[in-house]
Amino acid sequence: MSKKSDKPTLWERYLTKEIGIEFKACLYFYALLFFYCVYRLICGRSDASIWHMAEMIFSTYVMGYLQVYVLWNFDEADALKAKELFAVLLCTGIYTGLSYLCGWLDRNPVATFVFAAYVIFLYVCVFFVYRTRRRIDDKLLNDDLRMFKTRDKNE
Repeated sequence: MSKKSDKPTLWERYLTKEIGIEFKACLYFYALLFFYCVYRLICGRSDASIWHMAEMIFSTYVMGYLQVYVLWNFDEADALKAKELFAVLLCTGIYTGLSYLCGWLDRNPVATFVFAAYVIFLYVCVFFVYRTRRRIDDKLLNDDLRMFKTRDKNE
């Protein structure tokens, strides 16, 4: 009779990372697409390029893998220190470079600069969202543990 381990299997750890990357790709794609659409509306256009959207979603997936497997999952860090700020600036530079090279913002230098500031703001917001989520999860787990301990004493 084998006892089941409470430790996650290699498959479960891999799956957890993949789900995280999927979530990041959706989150960042939505944010990039929002900026792109607002820019297009400000320019008086109500259409969007499918090619641009495909480039954006592809880039968010690649960046998700880069963030998780190479850049220490920096947007889920406990604090924004020098290493995390370096990663924010690196990823911002990559997104900004892609936006310019692919013409998402018509290679407009002002729009590109505003986009870079927006991406930095986006990373900071995502950092605070993840940190808040961890704090809420900690509270819920502590409450569950407290309830378990009192239940165990009452039995």
